[in-house]
Amino acid sequence: MKSTFQILLIISGLYILLCLLAYVLQEKLLFFPGKLDADYEFEFDGDFKEVNIPVEEDVNLHALLFKSVNSKGLIFYLHGNAGSLEAWGRVGETYDNFGYDTFILDYRGYGKSDGRITGEDQLFSDVQIAYDYIKKLYNEEDIIILGYSVGTGPASKLASANNPKLLILQAPFYSLVDMMKNMFPIFPEFLLKYRFENNRYIPDCTMPIVIFHGTNDEVIPYEQSLKLKPLLKASDTLVTLKGEGHNGMTYNAAYLESLREILGD
Repeated sequence: MKSTFQILLIISGLYILLCLLAYVLQEKLLFFPGKLDADYEFEFDGDFKEVNIPVEEDVNLHALLFKSVNSKGLIFYLHGNAGSLEAWGRVGETYDNFGYDTFILDYRGYGKSDGRITGEDQLFSDVQIAYDYIKKLYNEEDIIILGYSVGTGPASKLASANNPKLLILQAPFYSLVDMMKNMFPIFPEFLLKYRFENNRYIPDCTMPIVIFHGTNDEVIPYEQSLKLKPLLKASDTLVTLKGEGHNGMTYNAAYLESLREILGD
């Protein structure tokens, strides 16, 4: 009896320790920033410039603004959880081909951006400050918010609190809470500092919404978008990309064809 109690005590202690580590190391498990030197020079085709946006004293976020000839508007792009603008900046050419400028932001700790991500509210606030900056340069009715993967969380939150022309979500999740329940059911929900509740924010979005998701997504299952579908308005759309995985969607032929219909030539 005593031995059984000791085993249960050890198991309970290990579980508590595991939960504590999961909470403390959460940022390292969720965000994988690529750092760039302050003097790093980007080599992209087309017209672009670097932008620094102050969000706190001694904390600036770094972004790239790609300019298109005879621009029809702006894509406000929120990228995924890994890398930096060194790689993500390549998407600027895609939207330039449709006649749109592209603004791509590196989150705290990514690329040339200062600081580090420490909470969901902080991240949401940073994104809103960047959006307020860009609204000084563009009419909001000409701005399209686009979020990719983890970027869909701040994208749907941002769209719900503002009035852009359109919200595009690429490979979104229902929420990170739902993802955690499915992937790591042993952990209690309250441990999750980053909830990224697309299911909560999408119903508050008055603008049209277009969701793109690949059926072979190995990171965020296609079923996550199917769960979001009942929350969409009649004017919203879920575009299924057959055979597409999680990465490379931007260059998928079916995605580009759908985008052509949405954005025009």
